[in-house]
Amino acid sequence: MSYFAISQVLVGIAIGFDLLSFQFKQRRQIIACLIFSCLLIAVHFALLGHWTATGLAALAAVRFLASYHTTARPVMFFFIGATVLVAGLTFQGLLSVLSCLGAVFGTISTFSRDDRRLREIMLIGTSLWLVHNIIARTPTAVLMEALFIGSNLLGYYRFYYRRAGKGWGWGKGAGAGGNSADR
Repeated sequence: MSYFAISQVLVGIAIGFDLLSFQFKQRRQIIACLIFSCLLIAVHFALLGHWTATGLAALAAVRFLASYHTTARPVMFFFIGATVLVAGLTFQGLLSVLSCLGAVFGTISTFSRDDRRLREIMLIGTSLWLVHNIIARTPTAVLMEALFIGSNLLGYYRFYYRRAGKGWGWGKGAGAGGNSADR
């Protein structure tokens, strides 16, 4: 099996952790899933020779581990600085810029004290990684980011939008959300 094929299998496994992550309400459960995902993603990028993304994914696993125990701002700023340092030391052009920006937004979201803010800021970072993975030509990682965005939005809907009684608006008289599945 080629390195490319192995890298895509690893991302496939990471997809499972990503999809699971935003179906939890508790911040710590979300972060635990993301630690495992980041480790697999780091190996994936190493197999493809994308060293900025490799370093940033490995750093993200450490960052998630730290944020599991604290949301202190000085720790967040440490990881933002480390992100910029990794990107600078491994600079490979546009891909490095996109992954650095995605990681900075990921860092800010990781150190958010509540899961709602985590979800909102993570959406920006994930979108930047989506563009990165399209340019890097790693199809399973593109799928992963797209599914991650979808899972994040679904979790956001379930925990914030639907509970506010807004729902999707489908079907008349089908419950507070307008969808019979909401009951």
